[in-house]
Amino acid sequence: MKKGLCLLLAAGSLWASTSIAATPTEVRVAYSGGSQVLMLAKADGSLDKALHSPVKWVQFASGADALNYFASNAIDIANFGSSPATAGIVRKLPVEIIGVSGVIASYERLIGKDGINTIRDIEGKRVAYPPNSTAQYALEAAISVNKLDRSKITLLPLRPAEMVAAWKRGDIDAGYVWAPFAQELEASGGHQVFATKDLQKAGYLIYNNYVVRKAFAEQYPDAVTAFLRVHQQKVDEFKKDPERAAAIVAKEVGAPVTTAANTLGGLEYPSLSEQGTAAWLGNGTHTSDSGIGKALSKTSDFLAGIGELRKRDIPANWDAAIDSRYIRDAAATAQ
Repeated sequence: MKKGLCLLLAAGSLWASTSIAATPTEVRVAYSGGSQVLMLAKADGSLDKALHSPVKWVQFASGADALNYFASNAIDIANFGSSPATAGIVRKLPVEIIGVSGVIASYERLIGKDGINTIRDIEGKRVAYPPNSTAQYALEAAISVNKLDRSKITLLPLRPAEMVAAWKRGDIDAGYVWAPFAQELEASGGHQVFATKDLQKAGYLIYNNYVVRKAFAEQYPDAVTAFLRVHQQKVDEFKKDPERAAAIVAKEVGAPVTTAANTLGGLEYPSLSEQGTAAWLGNGTHTSDSGIGKALSKTSDFLAGIGELRKRDIPANWDAAIDSRYIRDAAATAQ
């Protein structure tokens, strides 16, 4: 009996070490192709080294694409907006939020043509937005907060590149989008009318987050923790020398240095230690009452209100949607 038990325990330990702690043969990381601190890790290969695995970088155009990649099991970790992440979670994709990559301030903004000087001026105009994105959420929130008549605004869902083409053809009067597309609109006669940071005073927390496949995180928890540590290292590199970081990122994504600098500086970066508190992902208890938990509730209610989600699909709590274990482990072991 004892011998059999010992063998069983040994077998169990071996299973655990191979199925949970093993190093992945490849980590598929999805990114938007825009300027972000994670591109510093792509440029110098530091993420591959930290994960002890080759990284396959998968580029997407919008958060909707990231959700499709998760649905087809084509990626493991992705950096994209809070709005599509919320939609994916409500639609029961097997994913969870593990960190905040950046809070959107001026990175995403509404660009208008002559005659559109305030947010109120978009009434009677044609306004484009990327569907299933934080830009759409911010635009809809701006319309609501400023009590605009939505029926007087022609809202057009367009991917960012399509938006730029429509702008140049004269098919739209304004567009809510991120860099480098926002700069393209500005370079073609547009100007900033409204920025996402303007919604913060109304209680809207709109951010980009790191989302992981649950199965991947459960099998490779050390890899997830290491990923988050690299994120913080790259944030620190950017803050130490913004010009150098912008030059590296610009080269990596094929953008002008000014665009990269504008984008990187248009985000706010909560630290790993901050993110493991109630103000952000929480400390593992009362998850729904954490800052991100409350943001998920507000975002899902808003998306349901505009018909993007069904109210009945919104979960009673966000315990299965947010996992702060990895961010807290990363903060505890960060150098």
